[in-house]
Amino acid sequence: MQVHVDLCVVPLGVGVSVSNYIVACQEVLDEYGLAHTLHAYGTNIEGEYDTVFAAIKACHMKVHEMGAPRITTSIKLGSRTDREQTLRDKVLSVANKRNTPI
Repeated sequence: MQVHVDLCVVPLGVGVSVSNYIVACQEVLDEYGLAHTLHAYGTNIEGEYDTVFAAIKACHMKVHEMGAPRITTSIKLGSRTDREQTLRDKVLSVANKRNTPI
């Protein structure tokens, strides 16, 4: 089943800047071949359910390996069975209704 996930992984106990951890998670998502888009407070991911959640687990493992003693993660998950839809389709739908380019 295809899923869309909004993922926010926050390492705790590593100081104020977390960009190196975000880079590491982005590289994990690349290794898993998942389409993903970084935004200011997380990452949108689309792909097969099992692959997406395996990648999320790998992100956690990587962040711990980098020295984060704790991690808090927020996940929003969406799926549909009535038709195929990409994350870009969802954004375009709203942009078209507002008559605004993206």
